[in-house]
Amino acid sequence: MPKFVSVKEAASQVKDGMTVMIGGFLGCGNPHHIIDEIVKSGVKNLTIIANDSPKTGYGLAKLIDNHQVKLLIASHVGMNQNVADQMNAGQMEVNLIPQGSLAEMVRAGGGGLGGIITPTGLATPVEESPWTHSKITIDGKEYLVMKPLHADIALLEAHTVDKAGNCWFKGTSRNFNDLMATAADTVIVEANHLVEIGGIEPENVMAQGILVKYVVDGGAL
Repeated sequence: MPKFVSVKEAASQVKDGMTVMIGGFLGCGNPHHIIDEIVKSGVKNLTIIANDSPKTGYGLAKLIDNHQVKLLIASHVGMNQNVADQMNAGQMEVNLIPQGSLAEMVRAGGGGLGGIITPTGLATPVEESPWTHSKITIDGKEYLVMKPLHADIALLEAHTVDKAGNCWFKGTSRNFNDLMATAADTVIVEANHLVEIGGIEPENVMAQGILVKYVVDGGAL
């Protein structure tokens, strides 16, 4: 059973230098209240694994705007000028990974796999990525071997969470949240709505409570 904590207690789990996965897409599905507390805490030198950076001042972009991120691993950063400015100034490193590869690398990290094999990125700068292990040839076709991704903490947002920590994600806010629930040492979920056990039909559970260590009742904030 997960421990139900305040948003401040949840944010306090994030320490200087940690690798943090944040679910969602362009801020939709980001745990906004937890992120706001992390901004207040002033922790720094974070490695953030996320699909993207949202626009300046929204969602996880606030961590970048506040210069708390040393490395961003993402598939798209064009919504936030601060990413380019900090990268060009040498204040933050950015590793860009094709979106499908990023998702599967997170899945590999959660599944204990040694990596993924994909043709995406061949003959592009992806071949020189620190997350590209090698190239291999299978049946005459060339592939990149991409390393798995794992984090110290995953920060997720779910529309509905029951008291056992089972999660249901609404619409496109599911993006990366369910994958990241499997790929971190500690999983913290911000719940928009809390329900009793059984309030989510078993076949609708998208991230199992056994994966979740802490839950924040975001609907009460």
